[in-house]
Amino acid sequence: MALHLGRLSAGSCWRAARGGRGGLCAWPGRCTAARLCRFPGAAGTKQCRGLGHIPTAGGGPRLGTGLTAALAGLAGLAGLAAAAFGHVERAEMVPRSSGARSPLSGTPEEDDELTRRCSCFMAPPVTDLRELRRRPSDMKTKMELLILETQAQVCQALAQVDGGARFSVDRWERKEGGGGISCVLQDGHVFEKAGVSISVVHGNLSEEAAKQMRSRGKILKTQDGKLPFSALGVSSVIHPKNPHAPTVHFNYRYFEVEEADGNKQWWFGGGCDLTPTYLNQDDAVHFHRTLKEACDRHGPDLYPKFKKWCDDYFFIVHRGERRGIGGIFFDDLDSPSKEEVFHFVQSCAQAVVPSYIPLVKKHCDDSFTPREKLWQQLRRGRYVEFNLLYDRGTKFGLFTPGSRIESILMSLPLTARWEYMHSTPENSKEAEILEVLRHPRDWVH
Repeated sequence: MALHLGRLSAGSCWRAARGGRGGLCAWPGRCTAARLCRFPGAAGTKQCRGLGHIPTAGGGPRLGTGLTAALAGLAGLAGLAAAAFGHVERAEMVPRSSGARSPLSGTPEEDDELTRRCSCFMAPPVTDLRELRRRPSDMKTKMELLILETQAQVCQALAQVDGGARFSVDRWERKEGGGGISCVLQDGHVFEKAGVSISVVHGNLSEEAAKQMRSRGKILKTQDGKLPFSALGVSSVIHPKNPHAPTVHFNYRYFEVEEADGNKQWWFGGGCDLTPTYLNQDDAVHFHRTLKEACDRHGPDLYPKFKKWCDDYFFIVHRGERRGIGGIFFDDLDSPSKEEVFHFVQSCAQAVVPSYIPLVKKHCDDSFTPREKLWQQLRRGRYVEFNLLYDRGTKFGLFTPGSRIESILMSLPLTARWEYMHSTPENSKEAEILEVLRHPRDWVH
């Protein structure tokens, strides 16, 4: 299910704008849209079976994001935000002082399909193109291309809706290995804050991370106390200005660990969830049905399993309510095969734009009252509470020396509010959404 977002210009790939205002400015390059701006393996993807029978480590749904999201705080997978929030066309691709070459620098023979595909990304890949060519069938290559294309397509769709502020594109490096690309649109016409970022990092697991893995039942063989890992992911949190347009979050990631004997353990994780200020039944059904259709291509029991996991994870314990109306959430998926799980994650990533963008278009121009805007600010306060108090990746990152704070806190809105002893009137629209947050519903049956 490839996403068709309209034909792109032959110049810089992302120059989408409404009425000539704003939009995206990616790195210059040629782009043949019909061939290049699609997900790897989208054509002819076979149906995958058996994912619904994947065991979860550590005791089930309440495990949360586990180590993969915990590493997010350090590597940038959970927040994955831009450090430069100004309304600029493009940040420097690499620090001026590093002397690093462009990831696309090389010989003229590299004018091939991979180069042309990469020209549609928001920035060149984190991994050098020559390295990607050397290992085209490696899962790390496939996942890096998937998350880059997901980032570009989501950013394009958001910019077309907003038509105001530009995305700033910040390419960052991690001294321990790898780096990321953070794209942030801030204070636009439609979106107060929209971040879509990718991270491709590698190195050795810290002792704290190894402890978390052991607590989940993973037995790993270290050598001299070292455990090499690779982590790749795309993450996004989008906060619209209008209280009738919902907030959305999605994250899809791949994690790989190499043991002392050369054996590699791997798993995928991720999910997508919706946080509306006010309940709209049709919106909820559309969002969940789109995610269910993506899951159903790979097994009929995946959506109900991962929908429940999502409801259980995004729970604000001290409030007795969920952060939003849910979606899907999963972690530690490592069977029936690497390719089958990858294709499932690919389907989920492709469902982001069709599940969410129609809802923003539908509500971005709705009229609203000061009371409704106030309620949005209070609900955002709940969003902040969950991310700072319960989200494993956020907490791990904030307490890890050398972590990238801007990336960790990208998920927080620009504005939020807390009122002492606030109460909602009975039978009000505000009370209606609270009832759903306290008692999750089945939206597709």
